[in-house]
Amino acid sequence: MNEETETKGFDMYTAGNALNTYVENNVGIESPEKLIEMLYEGVLRFNAQAKKAIKDGNIEKKFYWTNRSIAIIVELVSILDTKQKGTIVPYLSGLYNYQIQLLSEALIQNDVSKIDECTNVFKGLLEAWRETTDVA
Repeated sequence: MNEETETKGFDMYTAGNALNTYVENNVGIESPEKLIEMLYEGVLRFNAQAKKAIKDGNIEKKFYWTNRSIAIIVELVSILDTKQKGTIVPYLSGLYNYQIQLLSEALIQNDVSKIDECTNVFKGLLEAWRETTDVA
């Protein structure tokens, strides 16, 4: 990550590890910052699909899209740099885990309001990430 993002407390991800994973899978990523942006965008995209599937009564697609969102959030949790002290890492970890809980409940209860809540959180995170890292 660049020096500016490190000084703002956003060197919270072991983004190099995530970047290596995606490079190994032949996904071209410009930077670790761009990777995080893409993960946030993926949650938003998959949440929209899951919401549509719930409204359409399509059980198979509901599970598919919700599980895709959850998988991304699990990845976001796993790449947090927990060795850093005094950062927002504990906050993000709790926030991400709560989003996983919301999506799991949405899946079981067919509750689109829980998907909407998660979507709103990730819209805010994406906006803040873009402002802080200048990757937009």
